[in-house]
Amino acid sequence: MSEATLTLMREGLMSAYVENVPTLPQEGEVIEGTVSAIGRAKVYIEIPSIGTGVIYGREYMNARDILRKVHIGDSIESKVVMSENEDGYIELSLKEARQALIWSDAEAAVKGGAVMSLEVKEANKGGLIIEWQGIQGFLPASQLSAQNYPRVTDGDKDKILMALNELIGKNLNVVMITADPKENKLIFSEKGLEEKQEKEEKINKYDVGAVVEGEITGAVDFGVFVKLEPGLEGLVHISELDWGLVEDTKTLYKIGDKVSVKVIEVKDNKVSLSIKQLKENPWVGAARKYKKDELVDGVVIKYNRHGALASIEEGVAGLVHVSEFETEEKLKEALSLGTVYKFKISLFEPEEQKMTLSFKEVAQA
Repeated sequence: MSEATLTLMREGLMSAYVENVPTLPQEGEVIEGTVSAIGRAKVYIEIPSIGTGVIYGREYMNARDILRKVHIGDSIESKVVMSENEDGYIELSLKEARQALIWSDAEAAVKGGAVMSLEVKEANKGGLIIEWQGIQGFLPASQLSAQNYPRVTDGDKDKILMALNELIGKNLNVVMITADPKENKLIFSEKGLEEKQEKEEKINKYDVGAVVEGEITGAVDFGVFVKLEPGLEGLVHISELDWGLVEDTKTLYKIGDKVSVKVIEVKDNKVSLSIKQLKENPWVGAARKYKKDELVDGVVIKYNRHGALASIEEGVAGLVHVSEFETEEKLKEALSLGTVYKFKISLFEPEEQKMTLSFKEVAQA
């Protein structure tokens, strides 16, 4: 066997070895494993495809009340303190893992707007101290509901504190509005829950299919916002503004315009609206007027990555595919925006609002 062949074999074996060496977890990473052995003030955890971890010393003492209840075979999540110690073990922390998971739950609670009933532990001149999963949080006085807000006419801070002290020991229904693990900060709101409930009450009045009057309050790239009543807006997505192509929402409506809208979805405390569904669908009429292989006049209104769109009447457009022209450049040379051309309908599915037009077939006829 040649030296070159041996070298290639060695390199191949080394490469395979390197690929099979497990990647050690990074410090701070939360990993899951199975308890494989329990020693005196030590718990060993087998981490699949990685190695063995250990919780001991200070980390064991910090979580000893929990660790005394674990058994061999239990699944456990822990946080990496050291990727590899001098004995080859991955040092782990159960307490820090629990903290990481708690903050993850807190961030989810903020996003989801979860309602929770929590006891008031303390009060200060700025608000209330409440506790959630062992972490102290703050409920600012400004975030209290109208019912619990301290009504002190002269704004005396000592009187405000006296009023807040009366809430100690009571449970309040609150929502979490801030969760910052770096600052170890939780902020709660009782007023936010009140506002949420008020919004839910308003939204629940609107049924899918209902037609209501509203006022345009804003136009953005993806649609327009419509005020249905004070404190409640709905969105008309750009695709629901008109049956025809809408390039710029601001050209259709301006703030203050009164519009009729149809409720098409009520979900996740949001109301989705449609304006076009209150207009006659032009594809219904097109189904009676046009058929496949018919020649039609169309004005080129837009280029896209598939080709060009040509409108044959208001709200009814077909695609002229770029494949007819070999390249996008040649398509643009042949078809100019705003110009009327003869096309042949090569595909017509009005129920699906789909039409394909051929320029090449007309040119070659």
